[in-house]
Amino acid sequence: MQSITTLSLTKAASGAITARRAVGFDGAQAAVQGQKILGIAHTDAAAGDLVSIDAKGTAIVEAGAAINIGDSLIVDTQGRAIPTTGNLAVGAGATAVTSTAANGEILTGGDLPEYVFADALEAAAGAGEFIEVVLR
Repeated sequence: MQSITTLSLTKAASGAITARRAVGFDGAQAAVQGQKILGIAHTDAAAGDLVSIDAKGTAIVEAGAAINIGDSLIVDTQGRAIPTTGNLAVGAGATAVTSTAANGEILTGGDLPEYVFADALEAAAGAGEFIEVVLR
């Protein structure tokens, strides 16, 4: 297993961080499924410690579920990698648009509900395994 880090950032941990798990922009280990992250912690860290975070390149990450090679990945509530919950789609059937201001533009905002942070370069049979991913 290898990793090729092309951008490593150092951040003060705002809480306990487990190595090989996702870290948010606030310096805390990711705790919300699908949240936007800064990168993957290279080592364990306690609150206030400086921690190296792999932000670009490839990284070794802990799986939170079974993962197939090529899966698009989001974080779970423990900062581990899991496959996305599915492709973004428009629901089938009739959807009433009651806003007169929508004017045909129904989607708003700039972020998707799940932040895809990486793609799997290796498979994991289940939670607790460590795999290489390419960070987006």
